[in-house]
Amino acid sequence: MNTSQPDISIVVPMKNESENVGRLVQDIETACAAFAFEIVLIDDGSTDDTADVIRGLQETRPHLRLIQHPTSGGQSSAVHSGVQVASAPIICTMDGDGQNPPSNVPNLVAPLLKDDPELGLVAGQRVGRQDTLSKKWASKFANGLRSAILKDDTRDTGCGLKAFRRDAFLEIPYFNNMHRYLPAMFKAYGWKVAHEDVTHAARMAGRSNYSNLQRAWAGIHDLIGVSWLIKRAKRARPMPERRPDATGQE
Repeated sequence: MNTSQPDISIVVPMKNESENVGRLVQDIETACAAFAFEIVLIDDGSTDDTADVIRGLQETRPHLRLIQHPTSGGQSSAVHSGVQVASAPIICTMDGDGQNPPSNVPNLVAPLLKDDPELGLVAGQRVGRQDTLSKKWASKFANGLRSAILKDDTRDTGCGLKAFRRDAFLEIPYFNNMHRYLPAMFKAYGWKVAHEDVTHAARMAGRSNYSNLQRAWAGIHDLIGVSWLIKRAKRARPMPERRPDATGQE
């Protein structure tokens, strides 16, 4: 890996993932070998030895960073903390349980590394999901309801694999569970959003930190607030200058 300023920062929220962190870090390193990268792991109030495992890995990995929350603030809080301290202009997020294979990272970040100043977010959309039937049904209902209300043209906003411009993300007002509404919020703030199909894997070890009921309640409650924010969003950045071509046409 190049030791200069990284091209991409991989931001991963973690809570009680001590059994998964070593394998996940190795998989990220393999997937990102062609980039200058850093890995920012956020220990979101774990009660196991997740932070100690990460510190052990840091001994031989200068590109690995650890942020700790003394108490759990949730996934969006962890992502926000990671993005704030990240060094790269391009961020890629993923879940800490191994269900988002890091091999998807190159395809996610590629459009953002090209010269398209209006593209702000590339949202992963899972195919071949390795989840229980009840979780798939709950996700399908939540995605359908959200899409009908927000018109965000995204079939799977719950996917943890997303790549985006750091500065664009920090323009958006922070709120709890915002990670589930990034396509709608990026569009509301004037950015183009692209989508990329990504693979999905079974959880490597441990158990989920969320129940279907928790997800459903949070989704219904947040939709009201997100809809309000979108209606009042103002474009905070100027449109890129359009230069005339050789014929004088813009």
